[in-house]
This record gives sequence, C-alpha cells and structure tokens, in this order.
Amino acid sequence: MTSEYDYDAVVVGGGQSGLAAAHHLTTGGFNTAILEASPEATGSWPRYYDSLTLFSPARYSALPGRRFPGDPDRYPHRDEVVDYLRSYADGLNVDIHTSTGVESVAATGGAGFAVTTGSGAVFTAPRVIAATGSFGSPFLPAVPGRDEFGGRVLHASEYRVPAEFADQQVVVVGAGNSAVQIAVELAGHAQVVLASRAPVKFVPQRPLGRDVHFWFTLTGFDAAPLGRLVEQAPTQPVLDEGRYRAALAGGRPEQREMFTRFTPEAVVWPDSSRTSADAVIFATGYRPHLPYLAGTGALTDSGVPRQRRGLSITHPGLGFLGLEWQRTPSSNSLRGVGRDAAYLVRRLRPATAQQREHAR
Repeated sequence: MTSEYDYDAVVVGGGQSGLAAAHHLTTGGFNTAILEASPEATGSWPRYYDSLTLFSPARYSALPGRRFPGDPDRYPHRDEVVDYLRSYADGLNVDIHTSTGVESVAATGGAGFAVTTGSGAVFTAPRVIAATGSFGSPFLPAVPGRDEFGGRVLHASEYRVPAEFADQQVVVVGAGNSAVQIAVELAGHAQVVLASRAPVKFVPQRPLGRDVHFWFTLTGFDAAPLGRLVEQAPTQPVLDEGRYRAALAGGRPEQREMFTRFTPEAVVWPDSSRTSADAVIFATGYRPHLPYLAGTGALTDSGVPRQRRGLSITHPGLGFLGLEWQRTPSSNSLRGVGRDAAYLVRRLRPATAQQREHAR
C-alpha cells in the first residue's frame, strides 16, 4: 500500500544545504519534511577523505541559527563537521525521513508536486527544494585509452587514506584544493605526479595575519551576487599557509601538464614520454546530482538545473540549493548556503492557478 504525506514544503537531501533550507522554512512557519537517502542527515561529509579539514575557520563555517562550537579560529576536521551537522539536524523542528531515497518529482495537476520515494511513499507539497548537491555525480573527464588502463582509476570522492597507495606510482589530476591536498598527502607514501591542464594557483590562507575569509567577509566578496556573471564555475585557487607551495616546489609531488592518454600500464605526457602508474585519482569536481528531476523539463539535456539564483525558471515552487556559484562565490559551502537558503525561501512560491494552466 502506498503511503501519502502532505507538507507545506519538501526538501530533497539532508546535507548542509537541506538543513539550512529546513531551518528557514520552519522559521517561516512551513510544515517541512527532509528526505535523505543515507541513514542520517549529515550529507556527504562522512564519505570525504579521512584527513580533510575545512578551508575556512569555524567562525565562518556555521549554518544559520547555530554557531560552530569550540575555538572559532580553528579549522574543523571532517568528523567535527559531521558531529555539527548531526547536532544541527537534531535541533530542527522538522520531520527528517532518513534512508529515504527519492525516485521522482512530478508536478501535479493541483498546487505543487508529488515526490515519490524508492519505497513507493508519496510526499506532496506546493514547494520542493532540491538540495542533493553534487557528491553523487563525480566528474571523470574522457581521456583516450582509459578503458585499456590496467591500473586503478578513481575519483577523489573514493579516496580515503594514503596507506592504501603505499609504495605505488600515483597520478593525481586537478589543480584545486582537494587535488593538491591529496597529492601532497600521498607524496609521503608513494611516488606522485600532480597533473593539471592549468597551473596551480595559490591564495595565502592568512594575508596580513588574518584568515582570508575574514577579508572575504569584510569586503562583502563572499556574499556578493556574482553567480549570474559566471557561466562555468572556475577552479578554486588553493588556500595555503606555505606548506603546499613548498611541497610542490620541492617536487613532492612532481607537477606536470595533463597527460594526453592512457596505455595499459602508463600515462602519456604531451612530449610523448610515459610514466608507469598503479593508480590515477581524478580530483576533477562534480556535477549536480538530480536524477529524480530527469524528464521533467527542469534540467537541461546535460542535467544542469534551469534556474536563476536557485529558483526554477520552468516550475514555480521548485528551488535548488548547493550549486556552485548559484548566487555567490560561497553558495555551495557551509559558510554561504544559509544566505542562499534564506533568499530562496523568501521567494519560493507555489504555482498560481494561471501558471499551472499555462504549464499544461
């Protein structure tokens, strides 16, 4: 028997974006449900690599309504973020349905949407926020010969600890924070080459003695509505107190221009030289993970949301959160998603009868 639930708003995804959305929805008086596929509402954080620390201090890494505990100037570890999100979820006045994956979202003939889960349960609401982020859709660029390569090919989302690559020859692909952090960590355990299409760019972590996020906040850059000017999210520069720059300058890891193809045992560089490789790790980002909206017209053919500042331009009442540069440079971060959530909830309105008739 199919179960049916009716809410004022349904949030798909219980990570940082979904939790921030639920905070603002319940503050606005909306009876809200979060549907989260994993066993608890902590998003993708438990699945990140073990050594991950935030690039922003705790004081700039909180969701709306709850400060990040402890020393505000420290850089929290992955597990501290998981604990924070768990506590944040527990403090929300919202129904959180865990282990509840969403199969489809469909506009109804009435005022809103029907959200169908893997178990067959249906949640109806005039407002739906897609907050599933991108961790479920890691991006692996097409490189000739990859299917013939006999080593291990993985995305950074699958990397956990360096010990599993001990004494191996590893190529890490990327020029952003994760690529550099993983490559430098691995260089203490393996022979590592960092390959990228563009040179790694560094930004001092603490210019003039203050963390760069202090200056981002002071100048208003972090909250600036620049997303409309960015067609494709750029690779973020590497935040560094000097450790990573020194490691790369010392050749641990070695840096090379992106390889052109795989062979069964190696990668081939632009000068036709080869490097044997046991594993290649692509730290090449993610794409929006929105399979439940396929076929609705809410996405482009490549799966990108048709949205403006998080509001669907095809389905009134549908919103998106956690997209890179959705509104601001910090849109998909702990420190920025709360602002986007507040903006979205203020403007998210169900379709009017006239709009519903026009959409038929």
